[in-house]
Amino acid sequence: MPAFKRFNEQLAGQAIAALLLGARTAPFRKGRAAERNQGRRVKKDKPGVLHKKEADARVRRSAPNVAGKQTLAEILSQPDTWIKTGAQFGQNDTLAKVLRHFSREGPWLFVACGSSYYLSRTIAAQWTKLLGVTCNAVPASELLFAPFETLKRTGARQVVLVSRSGKTTEVLRAADWLKTQEQIRTLGVTCNDNSVLNELCTLTLKLPWADEQSMVMTRSFTSILILFQRLGARHASDSALAAALDRLPQKTMKWLGVNADKIRSFAAQRQYANYVFLGQGAHYWLAQEAALKMTEMSSSYAQGYHTLEFRHGPKSIAGHETMITFLLSDAAEAEESLLIGELKKLGATTMVVVNHTTPALRRESDLLVELGMDEPEYARMALTSIPAQLLGLEVGLRKGLNPDVPKNLSRAVVLGANGAPEKRRRA
Repeated sequence: MPAFKRFNEQLAGQAIAALLLGARTAPFRKGRAAERNQGRRVKKDKPGVLHKKEADARVRRSAPNVAGKQTLAEILSQPDTWIKTGAQFGQNDTLAKVLRHFSREGPWLFVACGSSYYLSRTIAAQWTKLLGVTCNAVPASELLFAPFETLKRTGARQVVLVSRSGKTTEVLRAADWLKTQEQIRTLGVTCNDNSVLNELCTLTLKLPWADEQSMVMTRSFTSILILFQRLGARHASDSALAAALDRLPQKTMKWLGVNADKIRSFAAQRQYANYVFLGQGAHYWLAQEAALKMTEMSSSYAQGYHTLEFRHGPKSIAGHETMITFLLSDAAEAEESLLIGELKKLGATTMVVVNHTTPALRRESDLLVELGMDEPEYARMALTSIPAQLLGLEVGLRKGLNPDVPKNLSRAVVLGANGAPEKRRRA
């Protein structure tokens, strides 16, 4: 086992180093999207000549203290972080304690904010199917303003409180209130070893190795997701899912080596007025998280919708100034694929994330991102979230921003006594 772990760590380090180097030297391929400027065709450059903005972007990436360097390293470190998550919780009895204190039979309620809320919705959707019980998620503020109504509506007596920093005021207030309810058992989840959640909750799961130095959730999002997939697999005695999660890190390392730089180069080609992310089922919540990543890292206007709901009104924004990313699901892929062609005819740029491609998808996609995995759909969800992380990072860099430190944001939303956010902080 130690030798296997060393091999994985070495492989992860090599993958990250190669991708960091590749990102600095990748050519900017000019597709049809790059040749449009507000709906008009522009002249192609002479061979070997770059637009000034593109040249500036390459300089930023090659600089020693390049903007976004920390975020990129954290995105690329995810497979190694997943390995460590599996090893840490496989070596102790923490998950066994969760199984003893929390029943798979009763309803579950997840409480969180921001990315952790979309993470919770993704987990709740998976657990509903995996465990065959009702699982819901609400923003922490909803529980605080309507606590009894929320508990009555969900029927939950088991509540999971998620806060990467362990300092999110609304989550801590929710945990504090739930502690007064004798019939409620609470499970805290954080990347902070010293969070007060440890005192407020029945049990606490801590993943300090998954925390980020940058502000935006990337590897902590996917690591917590995989942890709960592992917990769900144990609750449901699903050995096939557990085995698939064991295989995922190494496969993702290889996938990143092939796809990470391709996604970044595509994102660097041009800016759009609108960024849209579409998904069905549990993918809808990954689409919402993807839109948030784009907003956070690039200060861009981004929206997330159920894929087929996009026809019912939002389709009005499809055009040359809109980039639309599809996160295709196994169940609805055939119907979702039809929409791609519709939006291409309206002039939208399309990026498609799919497990296995088809000739039609190759024709209709400006960028086709194929996962190419044999694992079941739920085991692929962490990987499915990575393309949007890379997209948001590169769009932010193209706009001259630093995704490591997005403007107006902090790593933890800590409210003062007056209810207003405290001074911006990085920890």
